[in-house]
Amino acid sequence: MDKLLIQGGSVLSGEVAISGAKNAALPILCASLLTAEPLHFTNVPHLNDISTMLRLLGDMGVDVTMDGVDGLVLNGGGLNNPVASYEMVKTMRASILVLGPLVARGGEARVSLPGGCAIGARPVDQHIKGLQAMGAEVKVEQGYVHAKATRLKGARICTDMVTVTGTENLMMAACLAEGETVIENAAREPEVVDLANCLVSMGARISGAGTDVIRIQGVDKLHGATHAIMPDRIETGTYLCAAAATGGDIRLLKTSAAYLDTVVDKLMDAGCEITTERDAIRLQAPKRLKAVSLRTAPYPAFPTDMQAQFMAINCVADGVATIRETIFENRFMHVNELMRLGANIQIEGNNAIVRGVDRLEGATVMATDLRASASLVIAGLVAQGETLIDRIYHLDRGYERIEEKLARLGASVKRVR
Repeated sequence: MDKLLIQGGSVLSGEVAISGAKNAALPILCASLLTAEPLHFTNVPHLNDISTMLRLLGDMGVDVTMDGVDGLVLNGGGLNNPVASYEMVKTMRASILVLGPLVARGGEARVSLPGGCAIGARPVDQHIKGLQAMGAEVKVEQGYVHAKATRLKGARICTDMVTVTGTENLMMAACLAEGETVIENAAREPEVVDLANCLVSMGARISGAGTDVIRIQGVDKLHGATHAIMPDRIETGTYLCAAAATGGDIRLLKTSAAYLDTVVDKLMDAGCEITTERDAIRLQAPKRLKAVSLRTAPYPAFPTDMQAQFMAINCVADGVATIRETIFENRFMHVNELMRLGANIQIEGNNAIVRGVDRLEGATVMATDLRASASLVIAGLVAQGETLIDRIYHLDRGYERIEEKLARLGASVKRVR
């Protein structure tokens, strides 16, 4: 099993390009299930989750062809197996995104209940409730969601909670439903908007994406299209945090600050100078950061996927910060690992009190989930001595060639086995 060995103390500087967004690419790849015509995608990141999704789609009969360095052509004309097995789904929760498209186009789906990061309950009941409102017959039996419908009917759906994958699943299903579907309390994330843009280019009729009410007028069929995946805002934020923690000066290419307002604001509160361009961001950090408190909440508030990275920078900042996690009940698993490096963190319910220390010291730590892994990398970059991070397969799910990109910025990071 691969591990990451970091020699701390380097100041990050230079330029590096940001990859396409994993959380946008996964649902967009599932859009291939909605049409028999080929879809051309660019800026697709090379990640384990993407590979898993492509294997899953291939098992269902979707033809997958590489097109250049970051391009794919997906052709769902041969769709013949509307089943997502447990073996394929257990490592990636996003597999549930095949449910809506399969029912909408083929009238049936059998999808295993998902696995993925162990960061708390992320129930699929909102997906099921929405499909039932659209007329599907849904049963959960032997660990599988089995859904059937001759043709889905438009409906008014108000989710009990804001759910990104739920919004995406139901939006895709509604594209081929009869009549109008209105999704209320919809997720507003940029990745939802990117999926909507892709679906519209395929012939879907969608309005309101990016707001909490999305309207979809169903059509009889969708056609092929070309779509570029948006840049990964979480990868962008992670590298900004890494540079901030090390007192660095970096410029990130092929990305935008448009979807990172709250992250940029917090980094500026910490003392960083940030310059934004149309497709690049530059960060210049002070010698020592100021502690910044934050509270996670659905977009456009502070993203839960950046909570762990900010905890890492607060570990070495001047002052005391309170981090309140409101999205997932089990997303402080990185705390014990950060404390192994010398961090001073106290947990009180869903609050973490972080008192900055003068220095961290290298140690062997273990990654517990995707974003927790990123926090350990950031802490390792500033810790004195060597830090060895175990179970980095979590990192490979969401960060493309992270050791190469960090090395390009001057970090001493290498993958070891």
